[in-house]
Amino acid sequence: MLKNPEDRRARRSRKLLKDGLLELMKGKDFSHISVRDITEHADVNRGTFYLHYSGTAELLQSLEDDLLQEAQTLIDAHIQETVADGTMRPVFEPILDFVIEHKETCTILFKNNEVSNFTQRLQQVIERNGEDLVRAWFHPANEAQVPYLLSFVTWGLLGLIKEWFDENMALPREDLISTAEYLVSGATARLFAQG
Repeated sequence: MLKNPEDRRARRSRKLLKDGLLELMKGKDFSHISVRDITEHADVNRGTFYLHYSGTAELLQSLEDDLLQEAQTLIDAHIQETVADGTMRPVFEPILDFVIEHKETCTILFKNNEVSNFTQRLQQVIERNGEDLVRAWFHPANEAQVPYLLSFVTWGLLGLIKEWFDENMALPREDLISTAEYLVSGATARLFAQG
């Protein structure tokens, strides 16, 4: 049975609006982009825009929500393998591939972070999932150290990816994964070995 054509049209309209916003953000600060700019670029009327979003901020939020939900789905698919293996590789590899696939979008969102706080939201996704891994692998005796470690590790991973993008991914992908794995496991093991 065919899905409701209204649903398909609504999804298509939302996608056009999100794609239009991203395209505009390549050359213009988000704060200077109007609903009119987006609807003209996407060739969608303003009434359609307001059926889905109250304004440009809600559209940007929805775009980020989609990206972060997709990342969480990937994490969910690989987290048990990561716990069992005692290494972050099974989850970090698909997430890295996801970020590479969405490099342009992530770069645009990182650049406009002051408007949306995308980096903070991404950091929270990584931290939230990392907490279970730290507890499963290391059984920390001092719980007070866990939030500090997670903050250090998650911001470090984001920094590695940003640096890698800034350097046009010059470091081979495998070397980046090995570096990230070494830094994360080394810092965590040493911290909790002291406890």
